[in-house]
Amino acid sequence: MLEAMQLESVNVGDAATISHKNESIDTGICKLPMAGPVHLGEFGLLNDTIVNTEHHGGADQAVYAYSADDYDWWNKQSERSFLPGLFGENLTIRGLQSDMNVGDRLLIGEVVLEATSPRIPCSTFAARLNDSEFGMAFRRAERPGVYFRVLNGGDVSAGDAITFVADNSSDVSILELFRFYYGLRHDADEMQRFLAAPVGIRFREKIESRLAALQA
Repeated sequence: MLEAMQLESVNVGDAATISHKNESIDTGICKLPMAGPVHLGEFGLLNDTIVNTEHHGGADQAVYAYSADDYDWWNKQSERSFLPGLFGENLTIRGLQSDMNVGDRLLIGEVVLEATSPRIPCSTFAARLNDSEFGMAFRRAERPGVYFRVLNGGDVSAGDAITFVADNSSDVSILELFRFYYGLRHDADEMQRFLAAPVGIRFREKIESRLAALQA
């Protein structure tokens, strides 16, 4: 059983342009904490902007949550400040752990979230941190945060208590999928086990592609 969780911050962002290494990137990663309740629906928080819809958003990545405890860890590793919303997460949660299983659920009032996959860092993430090496640091840290689908919507606010409900039918952890993404060798039985869990569609397609290549 995970420790008690609390919603520390609800973060929403507009479209913005960030620059890194003489490149300009249009993105929705720049999110700021909101005061008061924000409605959370099937495709995410009200008024939150998603620019790159090929890789972000959708029903299976409607919410990205990051651990306030992991931000504490990053703050100890670096001289810069790691504050809620910096990684582009929608929800900053105290007590969230990356070793929860796909299918595990979080209850926030009437809101029900189901874990689907880990966050994989991209070039926009490095640009947001203004650090080309941060993607590798994020990979090594193995603190990816969690994507969720919304099974039931409602309003969420900073300070809300969160109840964790385990999915006993799944033994595929978020951290296991994160490590799989970077792995060079894969086992067909392992990938079939992954596919039996309610993994998000983008990550599922990645697994299916690697399984097909292995079987070929």
